[in-house]
Amino acid sequence: MMNGSKTECLKILVPGKFLMNTFVPNSAVMEIKDFVIIRKGKEDSIRRFHPWVFSGALFKKSFDDSSPRWVKVLDPSNRFLALGYYADSSIAVRIVSFEDVIPDARFWASKFDSALAARQAIGFLNNSDSNAFRLINGEGDGVPGLIADVYADTVVFQFHHAFLFEIREDVIAGFNLCKPLAGKRIVVRNTFDKSISASSEENKEPVIIAENGIRFSVDPFEGQKTGFFLDQRDNRSLLEHYAADKIVLNTFCYTGGFSLYALRGKARRVVSVDISGYAIKQLEENIKLNAMSGLNHEAVCADVIPYLNEVGTDFDLIVLDPPAFAKSLNKRHNAIQAYKRLNKAAMDVIKPGGLIFTFSCSQVVTRELFERTIYSAAIDAGRKVRVLHRLTQSPDHPTSVFHTEGEYLKGLVLQLE
Repeated sequence: MMNGSKTECLKILVPGKFLMNTFVPNSAVMEIKDFVIIRKGKEDSIRRFHPWVFSGALFKKSFDDSSPRWVKVLDPSNRFLALGYYADSSIAVRIVSFEDVIPDARFWASKFDSALAARQAIGFLNNSDSNAFRLINGEGDGVPGLIADVYADTVVFQFHHAFLFEIREDVIAGFNLCKPLAGKRIVVRNTFDKSISASSEENKEPVIIAENGIRFSVDPFEGQKTGFFLDQRDNRSLLEHYAADKIVLNTFCYTGGFSLYALRGKARRVVSVDISGYAIKQLEENIKLNAMSGLNHEAVCADVIPYLNEVGTDFDLIVLDPPAFAKSLNKRHNAIQAYKRLNKAAMDVIKPGGLIFTFSCSQVVTRELFERTIYSAAIDAGRKVRVLHRLTQSPDHPTSVFHTEGEYLKGLVLQLE
């Protein structure tokens, strides 16, 4: 990899291609010439370090076309406010620096160094019990549009901004200047062309990770998101605390995170339900990987709500961890109704005294709105409900105090009479 001023070829495994790129630190990015000027009165949020500039806040652009690019953000008096990447969308600029810098490989290296130091401070580095963690969490680490997850000897980059994907060579060159992480297998996932698959000619093997001592097989190429949901680490541990001697239903189970913690927590029986046959197959592999095949576990490939409507009332603990029902504001109402139906269905079948771990990962659904929806479901179910815990994402998924929208994962532990 890269060390000091030496440059070597870096292999990037990109879905659909295998590329060889030569990355030269501090050489690819010239001084930024393009700029946008903010309308008077709209610059306050930027001065308060919010990382988004909405299109309605723009007064003037130095360019006529709509292609993504680096831009400087200027106040109405043409003074520098921030540096970011522009896109022709409702969020026009995503800010990566409030200082006037050149965003070359060393700039990106500083981002990775800062993020890694934060993870090291909370115990996510050199931890044999847990060797997987999120390294870059978008705005929470000052890099809007980028996710980077470390899975043992593999790091998966997921790009959620078209321009950031265009300049991925500079980003990854910066990563390779971060010496504690150099030498890892790099997988790049492009969210803008989901039909592309990984090359069959190169190493596509899953990676085995450890999370709090439980082993999981993670597929960075075919799995959802980057291959695993690291944000639920602490919530899985909490469920293990409650699992002893309980009959547990894990819905939307994916590859079985909550299920394996429940089994280790000495649950009497665990039922895992997911509509994806691929997920069920991965779950069963993880059961074997942890020598849990002899435990009382049943995997069911089914649609969750019809399953809940047909199942009996045997369960002491139910996990509701659905995919994001809404990814945009115009779909939020339908999402709220879906959350309400799902939670009512679980409340209808949970035993008296039972627990429900319920979650929303929809960023457009606020915590307040999610909790109101759960309360409405309880009213419709005619059940008295206590809130035992309010849950969020694990600390390697930080949010910025200036960007509260980054708290996407909301959860409650409910106890029903």
